[in-house]
Formats: sequence, C-alpha cells, structure tokens
Amino acid sequence: MTVCTRSLAELEHAAEAALRDSPVPSPCINICRMDAATGYCEGCLRTIDEIASWSGADDATRRAIWAQLPERLRWFQEPAP
Repeated sequence: MTVCTRSLAELEHAAEAALRDSPVPSPCINICRMDAATGYCEGCLRTIDEIASWSGADDATRRAIWAQLPERLRWFQEPAP
C-alpha cells in the first residue's frame, strides 16, 4: 500500500490548522484509492464512511476525523515486527 504522500510533519501541521479553521477543510489530496486490507484511503487516510459523510458532517465531527489522521500515518510507518 502506498500511504499518504504527505510527510508526518505535513500531516500534523495540516491537522493542527484544521482544528482551528472554520469551515474545516477536507483532508483529501486527490489520491483516492481505498486499501482493501486497512479500509483507509491511500491519499487521506480516511475510511469510506468518513469520506461519504464528510459533506454532511459538522465541524466537530470533521475535527475529530482530522485528529485521528496523524496517528493513522504513524501506525503505517511503524516497522513490521
């Protein structure tokens, strides 16, 4: 799986900004491929449910999703045991 072309630092910076911005921007970076093994988009690291509900989600829900993205990228970057 090719995971998120953003570096962890870039993603953390974008997530911090999203926690302050209104309206909350989408984390989509136009690399829209779902990984069957993880259930995450390879571009933005959201689930299909998170992507589908984004347009109707309130800012609190969007911020909660953004807050999870850096941790998801950290998980993918951990070396396999």
